[in-house]
Amino acid sequence: MKALEPDLSSLTEIDRLVHEPARLVLMASLYVVESGDYTFLMRQAGLTWGNLSAHLSKLEDAGYVQIEKTYRGKRPYTLVRLSDNGRTVFKDYVAQMKTVFGNLDAY
Repeated sequence: MKALEPDLSSLTEIDRLVHEPARLVLMASLYVVESGDYTFLMRQAGLTWGNLSAHLSKLEDAGYVQIEKTYRGKRPYTLVRLSDNGRTVFKDYVAQMKTVFGNLDAY
């Protein structure tokens, strides 16, 4: 008797913007804090300043994060937080991944 193969078709519907490893780390890090500054996010994701900026720009363009640029004294200070939409998108991503991987337990 042939074993049933897992249905992984829902993986084609994964939000690829979130699924990219560096952005996934950024979204997960921001999900558990109210906001994070560039230094915090750079350390969490292991990214350079330039790479972090590029990934955050993509997330901001999608409406997943909000970026607030201010100053601390004379030094630039940037805070990033998940938008309400970004929080919802991340919750949905996690639920979708749990479903996909949970279905693999049956095999």
